[in-house]
Amino acid sequence: MPFINTKYSAEITPQQEEALKTALGNAITILGKSEQWLMLGFEQNCSLYFQGKKSEKIAYVEVSLLGDAGDPAYRSLTTEICKQYSDILGVPGDKIYVKYSPTSYWGWNGMNF
Repeated sequence: MPFINTKYSAEITPQQEEALKTALGNAITILGKSEQWLMLGFEQNCSLYFQGKKSEKIAYVEVSLLGDAGDPAYRSLTTEICKQYSDILGVPGDKIYVKYSPTSYWGWNGMNF
């Protein structure tokens, strides 16, 4: 039950969104999760500042998931997210933050897992 939400400082084209959807669907397996349960959100044209500056391309990516995947998996996924956002959106790696939010409680379809 992962959810990956992206706040991005510029526009995301439909082609870029589709490429990110595919890349993140593949990458989520690093955490032992599958694309079958993956939900994605893309917030474009966000007003983001880093180091006191409003850069053209900045991304904040939050990964929420049921359970805990552990440090090695998080490190690997961060590497993959930074690579894909750099390749697809042109965001420099030093302008990407990735936050992980593991939880013990996750609701779906009127029930909790």
